[in-house]
Amino acid sequence: MSSILLVEDNEELNEINRRMLVYEGYEVLTARTLVDARKLLSARKPDVILLDVIMPDGDGIDFCGEIRETTDAHILFLTSKDADVDRIRGLDSGGDDYITKPYKLEEMLSRVRAALRRRSMGVAQVPVKTLTLGPLTLDTVAMRGYLNGEDLLLKPKEFAILRLLVENEGDTIPGETLYLAAWKQPMFNDGNALWTQISRLKKKLKPEASLVLRSSRREGYMLQVLR
Repeated sequence: MSSILLVEDNEELNEINRRMLVYEGYEVLTARTLVDARKLLSARKPDVILLDVIMPDGDGIDFCGEIRETTDAHILFLTSKDADVDRIRGLDSGGDDYITKPYKLEEMLSRVRAALRRRSMGVAQVPVKTLTLGPLTLDTVAMRGYLNGEDLLLKPKEFAILRLLVENEGDTIPGETLYLAAWKQPMFNDGNALWTQISRLKKKLKPEASLVLRSSRREGYMLQVLR
């Protein structure tokens, strides 16, 4: 499993990025100060470092120059500075890429994937084809779901939600996490949209009594198979 070190002092943005990276299957280490980042790097060797330039205890570009000789991780700067001089300074310090805030989560993920492809030296990554939970099977390539062999005719958001529930069977998943997986953006005050998707999934899974989708707006959502 590829590992990502996320160095971002903004608590909300840190958590949003972390959840999305975890959903994509990465191991994510987080630091909200450069001091914490140093501690993590002394014990771990991440494949990619997402590094905010403006940190409360120092300059991210200077930090990049400091760690460049001790890590071969791909370093991607996250910053609100978009002047050419800042880009050049960041790349000269040993950075590999640069993304300006505000950015779309899909763009960040695309940059991470590109970095990991370069690190793998062109070795193809074999995707997970199917996920199985009792009578339920998910084809993660075609994005289709089958219950006892019958196509559930899942919409894209339904599939994204169900996939995360299957991958975390028996665990309660916060609504914010499911929303982020399906809509690719924070939930804010759009909880009703998620509730509607959950209700549709319940109807599609209802014919199979061994699958139970538990829902609570306050606590979150859980899929269980009764064995």
